[in-house]
Amino acid sequence: MKDSLFIIISSLFACALLYILTQQVEVNYLWQTLFKVFVFLLVPLFYYLKVRSLPIKKVFNFSIHPPSKIAWIFALTTFSIILIAYFTLGRFVDFNAIANEMTSKSNITPSNFIFVGLYITFGNSFLEEWFFRGFIFKNLLNFKYKRTAYVFSSILFAVYHISIFQTWFNPWLILLCLIALFSVGLIFNWLNTKNAGFINSWLVHIFADAAIIIVGLIMFNMI
Repeated sequence: MKDSLFIIISSLFACALLYILTQQVEVNYLWQTLFKVFVFLLVPLFYYLKVRSLPIKKVFNFSIHPPSKIAWIFALTTFSIILIAYFTLGRFVDFNAIANEMTSKSNITPSNFIFVGLYITFGNSFLEEWFFRGFIFKNLLNFKYKRTAYVFSSILFAVYHISIFQTWFNPWLILLCLIALFSVGLIFNWLNTKNAGFINSWLVHIFADAAIIIVGLIMFNMI
């Protein structure tokens, strides 16, 4: 019970801090990224090393297994759905306004977008999977809190993303995104029960982010 409470409270606190940084404090994307790396790595490390007193080697002893076939199917399907959604529903989103906001608030420009895109696709996706699935979901699941593990990690995963798109979309699209992200979180969790660690969800996350970066390249007129 003590461990599960620590996971829930610390993860809520971490996401709240990140929200304040991205929405209340004006810092560029580099500082946002460094703070996110710090928080998403520090909170789980503190739990593993101080609360559970695990040796450092065991903390980073990831059980690496190839992604399952179902993960590959979800990855390719997700990639396709995002691009199809962009080309069919993109007219309802003001991508020029999003590009201008990214440039003015986060200092993301066409000249650095490729590097930002590579980080988002591989680095950011790893951080989020390590935090939401590896730290929150897997531990709560191991403590036999199956329903809490699925629902809490998925809700937090969805709400955490509000800081990214709350100024981009109208309220109805924001609600749709939250429902979609909650559903994605549930699927990611389920996929990780089919393999050790979080390699399955990370694979799907990489493909999803890759599709989003392609949309960003189009948005910045780089394709």
